[in-house]
Amino acid sequence: MSFFDKLKEGLSKTKNSINHVFSNFRKVDEELLEELEEALIMADVGVETSQEIISNLREKIKLEKIEDEENVKKALREEIVKILEIENKELHLETKPSVILVVGVNGVGKTTSIGKIANRLKQGGKQIVIAAADTFRAAAVEQLEIWSQRAGAKMVKKQEGTDPASVVYDAIKITKEIGADVLICDTAGRLHNKKYLMDELLKIEKVIDKELPEASKEVLIVLDATTGQNAIEQVKAFKETTGLTGVILTKLDGTAKGGVVIGIVDKNKIPVKFIGIGEKIDDMEIFNAQEFVQAIL
Repeated sequence: MSFFDKLKEGLSKTKNSINHVFSNFRKVDEELLEELEEALIMADVGVETSQEIISNLREKIKLEKIEDEENVKKALREEIVKILEIENKELHLETKPSVILVVGVNGVGKTTSIGKIANRLKQGGKQIVIAAADTFRAAAVEQLEIWSQRAGAKMVKKQEGTDPASVVYDAIKITKEIGADVLICDTAGRLHNKKYLMDELLKIEKVIDKELPEASKEVLIVLDATTGQNAIEQVKAFKETTGLTGVILTKLDGTAKGGVVIGIVDKNKIPVKFIGIGEKIDDMEIFNAQEFVQAIL
């Protein structure tokens, strides 16, 4: 099964909730638009974003005199793609070494995402170092070690309870020594309302900026698609603390809340860089807005 087929299958609940509106299609009128808006909200696109999409769709229908179902779908797809197609979708890893800092709350799939990214980069010929800077949980380090081995990456770790910034410092030193291409830093599953954990994150960033001032840096937040609107709030909170450059969206398989992707991008103007479906090491792809919209419409 191709990744796109997995995506379509994973987003089938989201797709069904939106496409159900068209199952009893009679004509293009205000009732249809209201039903579409409700379906988008139910798919966790968000109220404001859904209203914006439907408002633009209404104008397009009037302007282009759209009267049939297929052209309404086409116009709706275009409006959603317009939101999702923003700049800087690719990973910017121009320098050697470059840094990827991975953030997010507990349970969203940070560790598996790091393993999958490391594997992708390794397959592209890059030498990878992973810093196990989530020192609050021994289990997190153990899990990351398994994924590092699967991806063929070198991992730097310390004892549980060690200052996370010191782990990153040591990892930077080793990255320089062995001439690695990319350093990926795991961070604790910090709850976005806990100030001391956010301060720890800032401390890690200061170490990176001091030791690798010229390095390309990506700050990626991992989000669980099944959490819906809460994911949007997490982005807002982390964005206030650190310069987020992209989103990794996990657990898209089987969720009826796949529309949250649209709300995240619309509200925060941050690109989705990767999407994950499944637990295998290659179950991650670069986000493609056209394919995503095709999968839900």
